[in-house]
Amino acid sequence: MHRRLITWSVAGLALAASVAGASAEFVLKGDPKPAMIIFSQKNDGGWSQALDEARQKVEKELGVTIPVVENVPENATAIKPAVELFIDRGANIILGSAFGYSDAFKELAEKYPNVVFLNPAGTTNGNNLMSYYGRTYESQYLCGMAAAAASKSGKLGFVAANPFGLVNWTVNAYAMGARQINPDATVTVVFTGAWNDPVKERAAAEALAEQGIDVIGQHVDTPTPQIVAKEKGIYGTGHHRDLSEFSTASQCSSVWVWDRFLVPEIKKIVAGDWESQPYGAFLSIAQGGTDIACCGDAVSEEDKAKIMAEREAIMGGKHVFAGPLNDREGTERVAAGAVLDDGALWGMDWFVDGVISQQ
Repeated sequence: MHRRLITWSVAGLALAASVAGASAEFVLKGDPKPAMIIFSQKNDGGWSQALDEARQKVEKELGVTIPVVENVPENATAIKPAVELFIDRGANIILGSAFGYSDAFKELAEKYPNVVFLNPAGTTNGNNLMSYYGRTYESQYLCGMAAAAASKSGKLGFVAANPFGLVNWTVNAYAMGARQINPDATVTVVFTGAWNDPVKERAAAEALAEQGIDVIGQHVDTPTPQIVAKEKGIYGTGHHRDLSEFSTASQCSSVWVWDRFLVPEIKKIVAGDWESQPYGAFLSIAQGGTDIACCGDAVSEEDKAKIMAEREAIMGGKHVFAGPLNDREGTERVAAGAVLDDGALWGMDWFVDGVISQQ
C-alpha cells in the first residue's frame, strides 16, 4: 500500500481533530458523472488494480462510464490539475485512491462544494468529502484459518511492510484465525520496511521458508511471497486481490471489494440522501471493505466449512478482537465481554500469543 498509509496509525487516532463538521446532507446537481484518479499504474496486481476492477464493476452495475487517469502521484501539484480537468468536463463524483490525496482532496472539496469526493485510505472528511478503509483484520483472520488448515507443521510465516496499527491488526488476526484451526500454530512475521519492494519480499519469504515454515501470508503489495511459496513447494495466502492468479500456492486471499461499498454509496448520492460520515467509513466485510477468495485444494472441505461459518459470524456482527484477550506478554488488552474499539485498533502496537516478530 505504499507510503500512503505510513502514518495511518497516527492519523486514525487523530482523525476527529481534522474532520469536525462533516454532517450536512449533500445534494448532487445533475446526473451522476463519476471519475477516478489512481496514484500508480492501474494494473499493478494489487491495491490500484483492485480499485480499477471495482471501478469497472461500478460502471456495469450503475450503467455509467467512469473515466480514469493513472499514475497521479501523491502531491497536490499533480492531484489538483487532474481532478480539475475532470470537473471542467462535468465530473461531479471524484474517486481517489490514496492516503497521500487526503489534504489535496480536502482543499478541492472546499473549492468545489457541488462535487462529491470519495477517497480510500484517506484521513480527511467534510460535507462533500469522505474517506474510507476496510477492516482487513476480518479477512486476514479467515485467511489465517485457511493457512493453518493447509499447514502440516503449524509454523506459519507472514511478510509485512511496517509494524504499526493497520498492519499489526492483520498479523494478530491471522494468528488468532490460525489458532481456531490449530491451537499451537505460530506466525513468524518479517517486516520489509516497504509496501512494494519485490526484492525485499523475496528475501523475507525465502528466509521464512528456510526456517521450515510451510505457509506464508502477506500484507505487502506484490504477489512475490506467493510466487516464492510455489517455488519452495509450500503454500501461501494473499492480500489485495485473489493472488491465485499469480501462484497456485495461494490458498486464500484477503481481497478488496470496493464496488460493494461504492455502488450503494453512489446510489445514495444520486437519491439525495447521502451524508458524509464525520470520521470517515471503516468498512466491515458486510459493508464492502474486504472479503476472502477461498479456498485452495490444500484446505479440506471440513475446514472450509469452518472458515465460511466464521465468515458468516463476522457478517452477523462477531468482532475478531473480543475479550478476554491478552497480548503475548500476558497483559490484558481486552476484558471479558468487551471488544477492542477503533482507536485501539489504529494504535495497536502489540502482538497476541503465537506471533514471533522479526525485523
